[in-house]
Amino acid sequence: MTLEEMKRLKAEKGYTLSQLSEYSQVPLGTLQKIFTGETAHPRYATRQAIERVLGGEQAAPNRYDPAKDGHIPMAYQFDHNALENLPDCVREAAYDAGGEKRQGEYTLEDYYAWPKEQRVELIDGTIYVMEAPGFVHQRIASEMLFAIKSILRKKGGDCIPLLSPIDVRLDCDDKTMVQPDLVILCNKDKIKRWGIMGAPDFILEILSQTSRRKDCTKKLQKYCDAGVKEYWILDPQKKMLLTYDFMHDNMPCFHPLTGTAGLALYDGELRIDLDEIAGLIQDWPE
Repeated sequence: MTLEEMKRLKAEKGYTLSQLSEYSQVPLGTLQKIFTGETAHPRYATRQAIERVLGGEQAAPNRYDPAKDGHIPMAYQFDHNALENLPDCVREAAYDAGGEKRQGEYTLEDYYAWPKEQRVELIDGTIYVMEAPGFVHQRIASEMLFAIKSILRKKGGDCIPLLSPIDVRLDCDDKTMVQPDLVILCNKDKIKRWGIMGAPDFILEILSQTSRRKDCTKKLQKYCDAGVKEYWILDPQKKMLLTYDFMHDNMPCFHPLTGTAGLALYDGELRIDLDEIAGLIQDWPE
């Protein structure tokens, strides 16, 4: 199928590039380069994925509207089989390799060989293509890092806060490599030149429309199983913070973005100003 044929079929079906990306599981940035002619010879698997959708071989999925349906973060002890019964939603796409390897079969070798222009995560052998974070996302992450770093400098100790991108080989195997938005690492033995080998002590993920389900389900369970002590999920859209204290097996706590919230890792003494975070979202809307 030529570029002109793809453009014609895309126009006939009324697809935007974002919709085509969702339906084909091809990253939006890759599609933009193909449809502008910047990438004249896309990979065979990529071309096949596009043609399956535009040629009508693969039906477009029913789209989930989080604005209407919302999302309910799951507790960290749940039945893996129950995920099959969850409604689908917009998420970071698991990439289709076009028959060379099936999802679940990827390893670190594939992760390191992935095109550098695409940021990906590897979770249990599945490759997830990640979108570039937005301005609000990065502003929140930077402010959180600054607040945590300022307090840790006063307290002293060996704990190190780090922003993404940082490779975290969560399970110390060759099937998982994640890039959390922000981590605190207190065991320097886990530090490698390339990143972190094993579970950090604290992880923060900032939700976006494309990462919502993965951060609230798959990563939640992975972080708990790997030995992460505390996991925070910050939802800018709903202006809500969800915290999990895995050390004490506590139930998750919901915090509206008002007042302060303390890290269980420091017995609540390290506190984050949630009003300030809410102000960043208000000043720079998505």
